[in-house]
Amino acid sequence: MESFSALIRTASHEQHRAAEASTFLGDLLGGGLGVAAFARYTEQLWFLYEALEAGAGRLASDPVAGPFVRPELFRLASLERDLKHLRGPEWRSTLTALPATRAYADRVRECAARWPGGYVAHHYTRYLGDLSGGQLIRDRAERTWGFAKRGDGVRFYVFERIPNPAAFKRGYRETLDALAVDDLERQRIVAECKAAFALNAAVFGALGEEFPLSA
Repeated sequence: MESFSALIRTASHEQHRAAEASTFLGDLLGGGLGVAAFARYTEQLWFLYEALEAGAGRLASDPVAGPFVRPELFRLASLERDLKHLRGPEWRSTLTALPATRAYADRVRECAARWPGGYVAHHYTRYLGDLSGGQLIRDRAERTWGFAKRGDGVRFYVFERIPNPAAFKRGYRETLDALAVDDLERQRIVAECKAAFALNAAVFGALGEEFPLSA
């Protein structure tokens, strides 16, 4: 029988690939866009992780979501340090969410407040992605815009409290497999994972419209 973590990975594969194949992300990683586009993307991440982490404390004792609330994953403080580096000390005064970002963050916040299983879906799609593909973004950003290695500007991608990401991800998937929910709830969580990837792709689409690659 296929494990739940494998089921999620398989079921959301198409949406995951679509998000990774976004024009904006390709242009950004290819060096075709300036540091302003990277800063704007980092701003959008702030809204998403604020939604994820603002509700984490309330969920820490929840039997479904609680095992996933791991402070070593939290990204908000690192994002704020990056934004200070990218935008200056007054970065909060210019912080704005794209409509697609607002819709994504609102959905995360709704799940955090009302549906622990849905929160797990968004937690999985964001944090495991950060630990995996996010490292490619960090490497490209350091090389393209000259950020200090694992320093300000790319601290979001540096998990200082997770010395062995591969082992952590294995443990995370084991926690997913042990999730004490019935089959119907597992199907709902898988569907929410797909929705999360679609919401993420919409953010990339909006960023691509704001930062079209010059001909």
